Amino acid sequence: MDKRLTKAEEQFMQVLWELEEASVKEIIEQLPNPKPAYNTVSTIIRILETKEVVAHKSKGRGYIYYPLVKKSDYSNQSLQKLVDGYFDGSFKSLVSFFVKKNDVDMKELESILKQINDKKTEK
Repeated sequence: MDKRLTKAEEQFMQVLWELEEASVKEIIEQLPNPKPAYNTVSTIIRILETKEVVAHKSKGRGYIYYPLVKKSDYSNQSLQKLVDGYFDGSFKSLVSFFVKKNDVDMKELESILKQINDKKTEK
C-alpha cells in the first residue's frame, strides 16, 4: 500500500477509523469548528475513494462511507516513510533524535526498550 494522504484527508480518515462507517453529515459532526462545508467534505471523501482508501454503500438516498485501509497499516506505512525520508532508514537514528530533542529520561527509555523486547519475545 502506498497511499499518500493530505492533512485534510488524514483528518477525515481519523474520523472514519473512529466511527468505522459514517455519512458525510456524520463526518462533519466529528470535525472541529469551524466546520468545513458539506461539499468540501463530500469532494474529499470522493478523492479518498479514487485513492482506494475509502468505499461506500448506499443507504436511502445517500451513502455511508467506510475505510478500506486499516489505521495500523497506514500508521506503519507513514512511520516507515518518516524513517526512510528523514533518518536514512534507521530506527536507531529516529529514537536517538527523539531522545535528544524531547529530553527523554532514562526511566522512559528503559520502559520503551522493555516494550520492544517484550514484543520480540511474543513472536
